Amino acid sequence: MKTICDFITRWMGVLVLLMALFCLFVPAPLSKVDTWVINPMLGLIMFGMGLTLRPTDFRVVFSRPKDVLAGCLAQFTVMPLTAWLLAKAFSLPADLALGVILVGCCPGGTASNVITYLAKGDLALSVGMTAVSTVLAPLLTPLLTWLMAGTYVNVDAWGMLLSIVYVVVAPILVGFLIQHYLPSFTKRVVPWLPAFSSTMIALLVGIIVAHNAPRLFTGGLLVVAVVVLHNICGLTLGYGVARVLHMQRAKRVAMSIEVGMQNSGLATSLATIHFAAFPMAAIPGAVFSVWHNISGALMAKIYSAGFEEK
Repeated sequence: MKTICDFITRWMGVLVLLMALFCLFVPAPLSKVDTWVINPMLGLIMFGMGLTLRPTDFRVVFSRPKDVLAGCLAQFTVMPLTAWLLAKAFSLPADLALGVILVGCCPGGTASNVITYLAKGDLALSVGMTAVSTVLAPLLTPLLTWLMAGTYVNVDAWGMLLSIVYVVVAPILVGFLIQHYLPSFTKRVVPWLPAFSSTMIALLVGIIVAHNAPRLFTGGLLVVAVVVLHNICGLTLGYGVARVLHMQRAKRVAMSIEVGMQNSGLATSLATIHFAAFPMAAIPGAVFSVWHNISGALMAKIYSAGFEEK
């Protein structure tokens, strides 16, 4: 069983891609699953993240506040602004523009810590940035979405805030408390969490793709192009910001991955709940979920091979 779990974790990007392709061409099985399950599934992933958090993970926030602050500022400026610029540059229709902006305004992705570890980056900084950006998300994600996408659609910032609290913050807090007060239980389940989270992410992507397969065929290439550019800009500019700030290589790697990898599952969930009148808004999050796992795995190989700018 451990061998299977390790295999799933190691090849998560491939698993997500295969699931997306299968559901794109054979959507029937997962299209029967109601979209209301997206929130509970995302909550379970967040709960697993909470189980792995320890008070020591927040130590970097107080021991190296400048690094974490710089990382979070980059997270909530580079990705939202890049999303808005891409939406304008490609003259995206309102629903696709909204979806791209939602992805850009979300906190760092849950897989970024694993990718940072594989890339030999600063894992403590990565975990600290993920934790802080997630805590800030209930305030900043709705606010930034309202600022960036308010010209496209009516944005219910308060409703989005409550959704993020219910789907992200509350499950993480419950997991964190269980980890603290039930350490024996946590010790038993934590080894299985990476494989569990990887499987849940793949199923989440599959459900979203299955429900939107026809729309993906009509506007898929444009969405994929914008999502790939968005992710590449995040990875590149994240590294560039860290370099301008004269950070060490391990910190630059962590910053690159944290800024480039978004919690696209949250973006898809918010699009499904709050923008049902714009069904295509869920597509960029689904595509990003597939692509950033692939690009993250590629960047881990590049960085771990000793990449250095000349």
